[in-house]
Amino acid sequence: MKLSALVCAQNDEARLADCLRGLEFCDEIVVVADRCTDRSQEIARHFGARVIDGIFPLESQRKAAGAAACLGEWILEVETDEHVDAALAYEVRAAVHGRPAGDWFDVPLHNYVGETLVRRGWGAGLGEVQAPRLYRRPVKRWTARRIAPGVVLEGRRAGALETPLKRSADPDLGHMIARLNRQTALRAQDLADAGDVRGLFGDVKLGLARFWTSYVWRQGLREGELGFLIALMAGLDAVVSGARARQLLQLRAAAPPAARLAQIRFAGRR
Repeated sequence: MKLSALVCAQNDEARLADCLRGLEFCDEIVVVADRCTDRSQEIARHFGARVIDGIFPLESQRKAAGAAACLGEWILEVETDEHVDAALAYEVRAAVHGRPAGDWFDVPLHNYVGETLVRRGWGAGLGEVQAPRLYRRPVKRWTARRIAPGVVLEGRRAGALETPLKRSADPDLGHMIARLNRQTALRAQDLADAGDVRGLFGDVKLGLARFWTSYVWRQGLREGELGFLIALMAGLDAVVSGARARQLLQLRAAAPPAARLAQIRFAGRR
């Protein structure tokens, strides 16, 4: 039974080699190189990966293109900031060759900020503690989004693995804040395209709900200062994304008619 590894890269030369090194146990590696201008393709080919070059404005497009290119019956989906160690590699092979009674496995994730493992409080696109990353090829689909696309799964859940994927979420708090800035810019475009733009009161209400979910419900309070900051950024994500979406709609309304028509056509193709 053939196992494919799927990795989507966008100028990730600094961390791609370490990611791919942990995937050499797979029967094939497929790397989707989205508008890469660095050495990502060269590094991928050095590890024997099949590289899919292209322009993919939406994260969902990158993942769908990569999954379609995989030849294995099973796909292990890994991000460039994640690492598969020997124990997880063994468990993955055992899972797919053990006649699983289902079509996908949830895989736990351990998220690190620097050298600190942060187990609780993740959400709002900043991180997740479990995800369906090992699945049969036709089972998983993604909703059209630039960032954090929703997942649609068909078939039956086969269970959950025990060994976690190790994710280097951010080397420090500065990088986490920079990631929040990039994330809100992309999410604002998704909100504007979908017409899902609330007022400031609605955004603040959503932000407070996300803070409570992260800090209290998901037990971020047990992670000390990092847990509080992650919850705070989860709340800020809603407020900042909404404000940027409203600003983007104002800019689009002031754009020439030809530019507005192009934006409408792009949103329609999503």
